[in-house]
Amino acid sequence: MVKSVPYHPFLIEQLKDSVYAAGYLTLFLNEQEEGDLDVGIFPSALKEVFEALGEPNMSADDAKLHLEKLDGLLSQNGMATIYALANWLNTLGLKLSVAVAEDEREEKGSVSDVVLVEVAKV
Repeated sequence: MVKSVPYHPFLIEQLKDSVYAAGYLTLFLNEQEEGDLDVGIFPSALKEVFEALGEPNMSADDAKLHLEKLDGLLSQNGMATIYALANWLNTLGLKLSVAVAEDEREEKGSVSDVVLVEVAKV
């Protein structure tokens, strides 16, 4: 019989690949846009990505401060939250992007691939 692998350690190992981590966060954002996601899950996803990409590269004190920043920025409202999240992700080697909505693309007959536009370059 095949033994199962505990989910959390497996997930963290997968998230060490920054491309996978970016796709993981994008999945949660897309589900939230469609109204299919409880807003409490996205902060957990950010913390999992941090555990994979940030913790191994930071001292314990720096890691604690970075997580405290996340808690603070997620409690903010308004435009400052977007820039703060972009900066927070940048520390992990990720960036915040905007994609063309598929239904808009089909109506206007634009390119077949999703075009990403960089929102903030820090």
